[in-house]
Amino acid sequence: MPAEDDISIEEKRVYAGSAGRTDVYVASADGLVRVAVSGDKIGEFGMAADVTARDVAITRRPAAPDVLAVATSEDLLVGAVDEAADGRKPVGGADEELEPVGVGPATAVGLPGPTRNRSGDGAHEADAPARFLAATADGDVVSVRVDDATEGGFETTVLGSVDDPRAIDSGLVAAADGVHRATAAGGGAIGGSGDGTIGEAGGQNRRTGLEHVGLRDAADVAGEGVPLAATGDGLYWLANGWMEAIEATTSHVAADGEGHALAATDEGLFAHADADWSRDAWEHRSLPVAGTVTALAYGPGIALAVTDAGALCVDAGDGWRHQVLGVREVGGIAAHAVS
Repeated sequence: MPAEDDISIEEKRVYAGSAGRTDVYVASADGLVRVAVSGDKIGEFGMAADVTARDVAITRRPAAPDVLAVATSEDLLVGAVDEAADGRKPVGGADEELEPVGVGPATAVGLPGPTRNRSGDGAHEADAPARFLAATADGDVVSVRVDDATEGGFETTVLGSVDDPRAIDSGLVAAADGVHRATAAGGGAIGGSGDGTIGEAGGQNRRTGLEHVGLRDAADVAGEGVPLAATGDGLYWLANGWMEAIEATTSHVAADGEGHALAATDEGLFAHADADWSRDAWEHRSLPVAGTVTALAYGPGIALAVTDAGALCVDAGDGWRHQVLGVREVGGIAAHAVS
């Protein structure tokens, strides 16, 4: 797939040297697509896996290859991100490198807790296995431990079930019956700080490992930094309980954990632009293409949005740029820093 705004390999090396390079993975009904991005420059893109992808997540491992998980209509698929050959091979080079976990059709996948630790460097323990949370089509929320992504080294634990799971981010699950938090056996977020601040919003079910933390009709969640929830009633942020930020139906939300956030509502796209999280802290933003937002995410220094026309939009701080990918029904995006 040639890109309208592509750059040569040599230009890409120069540009990535100053702006850094990020591979953006787009989960769509047409397959899992990888897009090379440097700053707001959108380069080559192509199919990484020929699957019906509904969501995607990536976790870092300092002492081993990073691991990618794809929620598909058949199963949750997991594979090591191949950084060989100048980082251009996305998922071991071929979709057969993705291994089925065995949980059945999956609707959402995410990380079990915020990626930034208290020191702010975002690193995991060097010898820690990769971990994901996945939601199945029948509502089960499953904790997935990956010891070896190439040899089927998986361990799965069903934490509980929710009504119509829709999205997972940083240990939070958005579902028709509200927002849930995945917890460790004795309480506290799986992979999170375990400080219990979100626990005040609801009651914990220690047997299942899921805690209902309030709201209803949750379409999306963002767990990095201040927790945010996109619902049919509006956009909410967590303080001493859930506080309404935007009184409009909200379908998607994303945050980078450093005060930046995006929310797609039926009144348009809004960006968080203040230290406060009330309505006055959100400013309306316009994408460079028409269409409805179907996914939002953040990468290193970039904001990402995808529309229902399959257009990937990238903002590195100087406004949005875009590239039409030509894929349908985008359900999720994830960013992976390459350089």
